[in-house]
Amino acid sequence: MVKEYLHNIVKQFKSYKEVADKTITQLEEQDLHWKYNEESNSIASIMIHVSENMLSRWTDFFISDGEKEWRNRDQEFEPQKLNKQELIDKWENGWNCLFNALNSLNESNFDQPIYIRNKQHKLIESITRQIAHYPYHIGQIAYIGKMILNNKWQTASIAKGKSKEFIQAQFELNKKGTL
Repeated sequence: MVKEYLHNIVKQFKSYKEVADKTITQLEEQDLHWKYNEESNSIASIMIHVSENMLSRWTDFFISDGEKEWRNRDQEFEPQKLNKQELIDKWENGWNCLFNALNSLNESNFDQPIYIRNKQHKLIESITRQIAHYPYHIGQIAYIGKMILNNKWQTASIAKGKSKEFIQAQFELNKKGTL
């Protein structure tokens, strides 16, 4: 059961990442730093925040607290002058940390507790927190991207008005056993 759960979790995280990646690919560098207003976050800030959260939570997660001393959460939301490639590298670094951590899990270590902010958590609690946290921000990335691109937006999921075609295609693929 643990193996099946972990396989499913990795699959879910990858699908969320794909939505963000499809959005980021469509945007120019200046678009990543655009903010609707001063209270809003740019895509760049969200990318940095998600990456830093992943690095903090998943680096040495069995032997150190998930809120690392080196992390400065408030600074993650301040404007940073990173170019598109630097942002993507930072983004990928966080995701690689998450996937490496998840790939290290198995039935023998799955019940081992971890700590976040000096509070003990079950590993499954931490995974559940992150499976809710990251898609929240990925939705923001997609929404901001859609606002910036307007009619140039290429959907990262099912195209508006194309649900029936998508569902039919999925039925066909499933009938053939390719999914």
